[in-house]
Amino acid sequence: MQKIAEELNRKLQGKSTEEVITYFLSNYPGKVTLGSSLGAEDQVLLDIMSKCCTDFSVFTLDTGRLFPETYDLIDRTNKKYSMAIKLFFPDSGQVEEMINSKGINLFYDSIENRKLCCHVRKIEPLKKALPGNDIWVTGLRKDQSVNRFYTNLIEWSETYKIIKVNPLLTWTENDVWTYIHRYDVPYNPLHDKGFPSIGCQPCTRAVKAGEDFRAGRWWWEAPDQNECGLHIEK
Repeated sequence: MQKIAEELNRKLQGKSTEEVITYFLSNYPGKVTLGSSLGAEDQVLLDIMSKCCTDFSVFTLDTGRLFPETYDLIDRTNKKYSMAIKLFFPDSGQVEEMINSKGINLFYDSIENRKLCCHVRKIEPLKKALPGNDIWVTGLRKDQSVNRFYTNLIEWSETYKIIKVNPLLTWTENDVWTYIHRYDVPYNPLHDKGFPSIGCQPCTRAVKAGEDFRAGRWWWEAPDQNECGLHIEK
């Protein structure tokens, strides 16, 4: 499958986002899933995919600590696209053990604790969300962080044993918002309040003028640590 991903990456280089999405929806019917955090990029992808066909699924990871605005966006998105985004939750036993041993806000105490929290609340639920699919579509963009600059359009995830597709890889933030406003795509109102990237409520803040796109995520850590681990291969 690694070779297939490499071949697809070469084959689809230079194709438009719509062409890439159409290729996978046409060749992997019922086996394509969009992993959405309800961020602006994911909302753009959902809109583009919904215009191609309806034979795909969408999931999000409900960590239990999301913003109220994010839950409201899930509802608005489901209604607009006449669909049901599937929610995957962390194991309650793992969450209880982690909190009772490390504290309710353990993520502020150390990088190790923060990564443990992300693992329990995000990575373990992702392991339940991807099986049964051949293609995992994400909203990753090269200019989102230093860790994402070398991402490929098509990749093989050895961790999750699935082909990973990043159709917005070369889009800019301006490209994303131009699309959203042109096609009236629903988005999280926190974006209008200085939140370019939105995750769990305790770990996300608004950014100041001139700050990096990801500066509001785990801001107490070094920039090269600003990932939850979902897109990092072990």
